Amino acid sequence: MHKVVVSIGCMMFSATAFAGTSDIKASNNQIGTQAIYTYVDYTETGNGTLGTATGTLDTERGWVPGSALSLSTMKDWWLGNDYVAAEYDHSVGTTQYVGSYQGGGGYGSAVLTSGAMMDNYSARYGTGIIGDGESMLTPYVELGHYENYRGVNYGETYSHSYYGLGALAQYSPVRRLVFSVNALWGHTYGSAITVNGPDGFSDRLGNSQLYKAGLSADYAFMQNLHGHVGVNYMSFAYGMSPIHSLGGGVYTLEPDSETNYTTVALGFGYAF
Repeated sequence: MHKVVVSIGCMMFSATAFAGTSDIKASNNQIGTQAIYTYVDYTETGNGTLGTATGTLDTERGWVPGSALSLSTMKDWWLGNDYVAAEYDHSVGTTQYVGSYQGGGGYGSAVLTSGAMMDNYSARYGTGIIGDGESMLTPYVELGHYENYRGVNYGETYSHSYYGLGALAQYSPVRRLVFSVNALWGHTYGSAITVNGPDGFSDRLGNSQLYKAGLSADYAFMQNLHGHVGVNYMSFAYGMSPIHSLGGGVYTLEPDSETNYTTVALGFGYAF
């Protein structure tokens, strides 16, 4: 009798472990769409160049709505549990601009509503390492591109590309449910700005380190229909642009800035 109990216990453990790994792989083989809401936290700072003010020059903050499309798959192609994922998101809305007028007044003298439009592209490759049967760790490399349009003044467009190393940890405590934790460290390159208007210019910006982190949950309502909820964070900075002469002894530049995004997402996916 003792041997039967032990055998049944082993079979139950194996079934649970298999179910966990199966659910994780199912969550990684999806095409999905999501509604997203991104909190923008943007700050420009001056260092006194050209006699400009030091400290905070202006900020933009607020929630911007958008949508996202994603595609991921995990198959045994090369290293085993090969993981490939791509995502695109687009957001359009407004933020609250706090700064100063060109005539002076200092930070806080101007409070306006500013247009905002953001696009993010990313693609990653990794390989999953099975843990105890209910968990998986997937180290990966990621490439991406980012563009942001600020409606302040005549409009400004920022852009950069990035590369990074990350890890995706997943855990399936019960059938159909998968929790994911994601973290990435990277670096931007090709950072640039285009300033519109009569005093506009286009030039490079300084690059920086880039950080991403996220938490999410995926639930399979049916074999092919999945629901998804998550929150993601991204942080990077731009260094000051070169100084531009506008003629007549007038010069301009784009100051240092830091950007932090917090995005909440809710959507559905089709598992294949």
